[in-house]
Amino acid sequence: MSVVLDLADIQGNILEAYPKQGYFKGRTILLNIGGDTEKSRAANGRHFVTQLLPRVTSALATSGSGDAAQPPAITVNIAFTFYGLLTLGVPTRTLRGLPDEFIDGMAKRARMLGDDFSGADWRSKWDEVWQQAAPEDAVHILVVLNQRYTASAADLDAATDSIVSLGKQYRIEVRGGHNPPGHADQPLYQDLTALFDAQGRPTPKEHFGFSDGISDPVFEGQYPAAKEQAAAIGQGAVDGKGNWRALAAGEFLLGYPDEAQEIPGSAMPLAFSRNGTFLAYRKLHENVASWRKFIDDQAAKFAAVRGIADVNVARETLVAKMAGRWSDGVPLVKAKDFAAWQAFNEQYPEGSAERERALVDFTYGDDPDGGACPMTSHTRRVNTRDALDPWVAAGQPKQAAGSVLNNRRRILRRGLPYGSSGPDTTDADDHGIVMLVVCSSLARQFEFVQQQWIHYGVDARAGNDTCPIVGNHSQGAATPDDYARERNGPKAKFVVPSDPASGKPPYIAEGLPQFVETRGGEYFFVPSLTALRMIGMGTVDPT
Repeated sequence: MSVVLDLADIQGNILEAYPKQGYFKGRTILLNIGGDTEKSRAANGRHFVTQLLPRVTSALATSGSGDAAQPPAITVNIAFTFYGLLTLGVPTRTLRGLPDEFIDGMAKRARMLGDDFSGADWRSKWDEVWQQAAPEDAVHILVVLNQRYTASAADLDAATDSIVSLGKQYRIEVRGGHNPPGHADQPLYQDLTALFDAQGRPTPKEHFGFSDGISDPVFEGQYPAAKEQAAAIGQGAVDGKGNWRALAAGEFLLGYPDEAQEIPGSAMPLAFSRNGTFLAYRKLHENVASWRKFIDDQAAKFAAVRGIADVNVARETLVAKMAGRWSDGVPLVKAKDFAAWQAFNEQYPEGSAERERALVDFTYGDDPDGGACPMTSHTRRVNTRDALDPWVAAGQPKQAAGSVLNNRRRILRRGLPYGSSGPDTTDADDHGIVMLVVCSSLARQFEFVQQQWIHYGVDARAGNDTCPIVGNHSQGAATPDDYARERNGPKAKFVVPSDPASGKPPYIAEGLPQFVETRGGEYFFVPSLTALRMIGMGTVDPT
């Protein structure tokens, strides 16, 4: 029997990404709770939470069900850092039940996450807002606004002004500085936007040109029971009989059984944790100019090695091999070469239900050596599907139950791009993605994927090679920083396997530049609306 979720108690943007609901722009506001004493800071924070609570958007409000006749024009959601909860006066017996990685915060986990890659002074490259080391001065509250397509920029500004004014009443101050230290322009807010095409239509593209956000985990209760199994195809888990099922709700929401059929320990009382979750906020800068130059430089070499006459075909193919999908999202295991890609698009035109299904319904059982989709490509690393299933490795794919290793590492990807990147853009321009990773265990899910699958290559049979797109790319002996040179190892490369029957050698692209850089972030707790009431009233622990 499927889980029935209390949509009115779960914050929006968790069950389904806002952009898929028609919210194409957004803004994040980072806040600090001020006051003269510990007691007054707690009171200020609680007043702010209580006053903001009626505006917080639930999953019910954007679902089009219940009493929600019309989704809100501007959504409002809120989350807290550990020091935010501490400042709000959440009792110690509750705080000590929170996981270690959340208490540590993202900066203290930098080495594990690979965020110290650039050298000993890695944090100086983060945005100014993340430079505050003292807990009392740091970011305590994250407010995320999203603008529906029916609303205007003025509506978003009005909502922002209203929340900032509310905060001023209680000494809740905005922490601006969304550029590295010393940058002349330090905006008060981080603005987000989908990328629009020449006709002004929103696209799912990010700045490197890939369609993003195609596949997201499906979990119990996310969809009505009648639609759940169909939605789970390709995005859930298989049950050992060849059937797809939704993943356990406990992988993404606290207070529910997870894939181990356990309800993980949570911060008490249970009402504080249930229907809440954790969020990793990551500002990922994209070096678009370096990306374009590298691909242009490599395309001709790739064409020569692989005997591809048209360099544009070679360019598209190389990019697809790095991503694991063609630039429009078609999986390589569905279309292993350029001709097959064109045929796929003829068979499954844009907007068709068959295409939407085909983009997510695939496994790697028929491509064990990565001949179609390289083992080290981005999508194969971050969602290994059946690639690590022991039954598949044993040559019995029909008994595959989905690798538990994979099923317990799934994450929900939320967020939007920021900035713009025209034809003449440079790496110094401010553009990238603000990625909001949602999961019930930051350590088991987000940190594992970041450390083990993106920045490590053993499971992908690639030694120290990292993800060719979002991984850290060492420049070897040329690395100027002593700390980084010692830590990062030899020059980064990416190998495109070759079919032995073709007689052509594998293609090795050496010296990958750094395409993506972390510019800051933090771990947040996303409470349920019930927990927000408890926090605001100061009744988390009524004893």
